[in-house]
Amino acid sequence: MKKEKRNVIVGQSGGPTAAINSSLAGVFRTAIDRGYKKVYGMIHGIQGFMEDDGRYIDLSEHIQSGLDAELLKRTPSAYLGSCRYKLPDIHEDRDLYEKIFKMLDSLEIDCFIYIGGNDSMDTIKKLSDYAIITGSDIRFVGCPKTIDNDLALTDHTPGFGSAAKYIGTSVKEIIRDGWSLETAHGQVIIVEVMGRNAGWLTGASALAKGEDCDGPDAIYLPELPFDPDKFLDKVENLLAKKPVVVIAVSEGIKTAEGTYVSELANDLSYQDAFGHKQLTGTARYLCDLVSGKFQCKTRCIELSSLQRAASHCASRVDILEAYEVGGAAMKAADEGDSGKMVVIQRLSDDPYQAGTEVKDVHKIANDERLVPREWINEEGTYVTNEFITYVRPLIQGDVAPVMVDGIPRHLYKPGYQNLL
Repeated sequence: MKKEKRNVIVGQSGGPTAAINSSLAGVFRTAIDRGYKKVYGMIHGIQGFMEDDGRYIDLSEHIQSGLDAELLKRTPSAYLGSCRYKLPDIHEDRDLYEKIFKMLDSLEIDCFIYIGGNDSMDTIKKLSDYAIITGSDIRFVGCPKTIDNDLALTDHTPGFGSAAKYIGTSVKEIIRDGWSLETAHGQVIIVEVMGRNAGWLTGASALAKGEDCDGPDAIYLPELPFDPDKFLDKVENLLAKKPVVVIAVSEGIKTAEGTYVSELANDLSYQDAFGHKQLTGTARYLCDLVSGKFQCKTRCIELSSLQRAASHCASRVDILEAYEVGGAAMKAADEGDSGKMVVIQRLSDDPYQAGTEVKDVHKIANDERLVPREWINEEGTYVTNEFITYVRPLIQGDVAPVMVDGIPRHLYKPGYQNLL
């Protein structure tokens, strides 16, 4: 006799994006269409779920119409709240896993979907492993999300396209602004872009280049060692040719010795649960170097969380794919997959076509996909045409916000925010 479908639980983890809620909408809609009774949403991911008696909501009380779903897809950040929590290894705290599975069983959960990036897939890996050890029939499937675009085995990740679109647009506007106010001794503008070890986002600044814009004058990615002296030589050569210089740098650029450039100016003592240092101040430090040597005007710009929350500049391709992978994750779990992650496979660049499939999460978790060396120029100061060809299809199309009184409307339920 076929087992009756019961309930689904979904969570969001890691850095928010402009597309993560579109994946949430995809999970919810597909679960309902496939006959599940309830779809629960974990508040602040697995960390919130483990607190007290579990922090979660019934999503059907929050997504009650097609308009709600459309608003959710256009709402930036993590609607359910996110976390950066590293589950211990199973042998280190088996009681914790027993607690989690007891809570899941009490909610009659059949499918557990986790929307997140590299570290989030570590959670799926560990929970699915424990399910095998204990004989639990709960299925655990990962849904990719990260603006960093550094997940292995997938062509790209939802969230990246919208962030890349915002970065290309913002850098173009920064260039235009810089050129409007020339100064006697020149001006150097340094734009700091997110990216700890992978330079996908920083490379996207090259999208600003076109018939009406020269684009950034240099781009520095964390994949290659950063040499401050060579950087200053580059700036000197650029200032000799033009009055305004715009450079994009990754927050995670490091010296040949492995020291983050931001560490040269700051004490980066804070670390998250996965041992990641909080990086900030790279552009400020480089601006101080430049102004000290060349006595010119400098400006440092940190895009910071703006690049991952800019739903008003979201890519239509990105939002649609995010919804699709959410649905694909739910479909995979429903059909018996566990310990897997949905990946995007590119079929062609022009016209752009892509599809989804599932891969073993053990081959994805705790791995990083970096920008290939051949996609960075020989000097290490720009990306190649191959990089641009790869990124450009992902930023196409727009998603019009639902405007109320001239400002985008987001999905919001009174009283719900008190849970966050």
